[in-house]
Amino acid sequence: MPSPQSTVPPQAILMEMISGTWRAQALHVAAYLGIADLLATGPRSAADLARATSTNGDCLHRLLRALASVGVFAEDDSGRFALTPLAEPLRADVPGSIRPALLMMGPAFYRAWGELLHSIRTGETAFNQVFGKGFFDYLAERPKEAATFDAAMTAIHGAETEPMLDAYDFSRFGTLVDMGGGNGSNLLAVLKRHPKLRGVLFDLPHVVDRARANIRAAGLEDRCTAVGGSFFETAPPGDAYILRHIIHDWDDDRSIAILRSCRRAMNPGAKLLVVESVIPPGNTPFTAKWLDLNMMVIPGGLERTEAQYRALYEKAGWRLTRIVPTRLETSVVEGEAVP
Repeated sequence: MPSPQSTVPPQAILMEMISGTWRAQALHVAAYLGIADLLATGPRSAADLARATSTNGDCLHRLLRALASVGVFAEDDSGRFALTPLAEPLRADVPGSIRPALLMMGPAFYRAWGELLHSIRTGETAFNQVFGKGFFDYLAERPKEAATFDAAMTAIHGAETEPMLDAYDFSRFGTLVDMGGGNGSNLLAVLKRHPKLRGVLFDLPHVVDRARANIRAAGLEDRCTAVGGSFFETAPPGDAYILRHIIHDWDDDRSIAILRSCRRAMNPGAKLLVVESVIPPGNTPFTAKWLDLNMMVIPGGLERTEAQYRALYEKAGWRLTRIVPTRLETSVVEGEAVP
């Protein structure tokens, strides 16, 4: 996209931004239909793909033509479409696939974002306005969509794991509790890096049920246990508590409740490790500034600045000791309990 300082007229730049919603939904539909997987064995015509996906051939051609114009797929002179490097991550069977993320960001997200103005006017969560319930309550009633959400979180945040492990030393702890650990991918990666470390995955009972199979598959049942419960009310004892992309889902009051649960359950000298983006000051481009809007619209949370984290920790009985950046946008916001 041209920068605002280029010679491209401002109107053209804004129109490029406006069309972002069109592209996002086009990618969602292509991912839902599994187009990239169907092209894994070679180019195919839109008519052939339409038969395989039970769609309208002419409309599917128009969708693929538009995506090909931005480098996702490529149409040859005979009208067949092929994969491009940009389309490869849409396949379900490749490392780093983002297909789950695109599946998650479908009709429900699109409808909620349509009520962004409601959030801006009222301070209320747009998703709740549209669906009459919170996002996580919505997922609890829909196991298939909840599983997609788990896979999407791995797809979106999976690349952050190695940079986090390189930046922060977890080996000094005896037991690491992953609060809101989801499918366990984050905790299992930490345990594999540090063979002497023990782990506890803590999440809602129906989430924990999905995670236990992953723990068994990793062969880490002897060092990792899964415990069900509400992190607003309780937490298992531990030497360190990691909350990776958890606090940003919630407003300050709910976040403080989570941090206080850790404070009550902690072993002496335990550390608090919140892994999130820390919003920088000024006009610096930063993906989390946009993710912050998604937190406003979908779960009702927010991304925070360093000052906001310090204030949050203080209210919950912790003291922010340091912020350890990784080579990506995320940082480990370390805290210790206030005596």
